[in-house]
Amino acid sequence: MTWTAPAGTAALIFDCDGTLADTMPAHFRAWSVVMAAAGIPFPEARFYQLGGMPTSKIIPLMCEEAGLPVPDVAALTVAKEAAFLEVIESVRPLAPVLAVAEEYRGRLPLAVASGGYRRVVSRTLAVIGVGGWFDAVVCADDTERHKPDPDVFLEAARRLGVEPTRCVAFEDTDLGLEAVRRAHMIGVDVRPWVAVGSHPDALARCSLASASGCEPKTGRGPVAGR
Repeated sequence: MTWTAPAGTAALIFDCDGTLADTMPAHFRAWSVVMAAAGIPFPEARFYQLGGMPTSKIIPLMCEEAGLPVPDVAALTVAKEAAFLEVIESVRPLAPVLAVAEEYRGRLPLAVASGGYRRVVSRTLAVIGVGGWFDAVVCADDTERHKPDPDVFLEAARRLGVEPTRCVAFEDTDLGLEAVRRAHMIGVDVRPWVAVGSHPDALARCSLASASGCEPKTGRGPVAGR
């Protein structure tokens, strides 16, 4: 599979978890341990639906959905991130997406726009061997609003010095792709690229992608891949 930047593209922006790095199973294991200890239900399907939302936003949302009192969000956030860092060395890159970044590295400005916290995102990028590849790394710490709001992508474009409309952004979640749409960027849904199993709906989405090598869905306006 090959991917070519559309004419006029001035920068590429990548989500981290589930896009550059196959972190989602490890994140769910960490969530499962911490949420079970706190007595808060967090089904796997709901976890994937909330991909791109910061930990501190997910905890009160899940409590609200379960009708439970909200615990110490800061303490639970620290516990969840610590649980993930314990297994971070098991994380591997998602090769098809990294191949795009490698192909355009040095040719176009590259950025990361993540809903994760900087300490964890930086460590993740280092583990998969791309810590020095990106001209800007924007994380949940850097914006007040988070995906599906467009702020993290807009801030990445600002730091790159590129108009948002000339950026292509790579994402693996509906929340992330909605943020890309709101930023008026071209969005690429990478779920058809990644190995079946990284996402529960990957096989279904792959079957809906074009027949020639399971090419990605790309678009501006309506979210790519929908």
